[in-house]
Amino acid sequence: MNIEKFIQRTEVLHKRLADLYETASVLPWISSDLLPQAFKELYNTSKIAQLAAEDLYQQNEELVKTRNWLETERQHYQDLFELAPDGYLVTNTEGIIQEANFTAAKLLNVSKQLIVGKPMISFVPLEERQHLRSELIQLSQSDRARELLIRLQQRHGEFFDAALTVAVTRNPQGKATSLRWVVRNITERKRVESAVVKNDSDLFNNRLVDKYSKGETIPLNPLVILYVSQGLVKLSTYCETGEEVLIGLATAGMVFGSSLTSLNIYQATALADVELVSIYVAEIAASPTLSHTLLPKINQRLQQTESFLVICGRRRVQERLHHLLQLLKREVGETVPEGTRLSVRFTHEDFASACCTTRVTITRLMGKLQEEGIISFDFKKHIILRDVD
Repeated sequence: MNIEKFIQRTEVLHKRLADLYETASVLPWISSDLLPQAFKELYNTSKIAQLAAEDLYQQNEELVKTRNWLETERQHYQDLFELAPDGYLVTNTEGIIQEANFTAAKLLNVSKQLIVGKPMISFVPLEERQHLRSELIQLSQSDRARELLIRLQQRHGEFFDAALTVAVTRNPQGKATSLRWVVRNITERKRVESAVVKNDSDLFNNRLVDKYSKGETIPLNPLVILYVSQGLVKLSTYCETGEEVLIGLATAGMVFGSSLTSLNIYQATALADVELVSIYVAEIAASPTLSHTLLPKINQRLQQTESFLVICGRRRVQERLHHLLQLLKREVGETVPEGTRLSVRFTHEDFASACCTTRVTITRLMGKLQEEGIISFDFKKHIILRDVD
């Protein structure tokens, strides 16, 4: 029944009962004490029904607004799904395609209408199908996304190298219900990597660049290693007392990522405007050229980590600060007439976390170094190191 008509009918019923009640009350041959109690209760019940109908109408209006909002949001995410630059697929746990966006259909050379219902494995060469089946079985038993490098074949078309990111979706009982796929054609990327690499830009110029402003926290993906194309990133963790501990600085040309650490808490923060290039760990394992290029950069991060460990091992806070300034001079220093200028502004809190001491102690020691003429500051409050050695 239409809720508005229901409200109208309850109002008419209530009015009729009110009229009937008034008429029965004034009839001379009916004693007031003979008026049935049930008649009064019927009148009261009709009033309650009228109020309930009004509440129901209000709730229905709110539900309509919520439904319209949800439909708008659904359409928004559907548009993002359809127009994404990467191919997106949804399959059941056996790999039968249930949904596909335009990019995925184009990559596999199948119309969106025809691709639904096809097994994902039908686009894989025969010799690689068993490998994909094994990966799907492992995926259903894990909660982590998997990155696969595999050849795919277009329908009535050519083979191409693909990077597949596959994640499992589970119901509230924990049972796997579907798989979500991201499909990328990396044929051109592998061709570039197989060529002679003259410098880093030759290797990374075909990849997307993510930009972060100073102070932003950089999201970390365990499947990805991040290459710093420009800027400086602070790497830190937190101890049991909630204090931040500086454990590294990723400068231009260095790499970092949660896959390179065993720490449970690992945070990356942009200390300047930063440009980062994402490299999937699976790609590194499959590409000797990429591995060869990134190994020195990973080694550079390892050496820096050891330097921070040496700083923490010094007994006196003055020695820790001295060696920290030397490390920063080497990592982010630039020559100026007055000495070596640190290109990034560090807070006393940053120094304190790296030296395992308090901010008050660092402030006192920095003041002493300034009085001794060992450090000074430019007009932008950057530290200039003079004769620290």
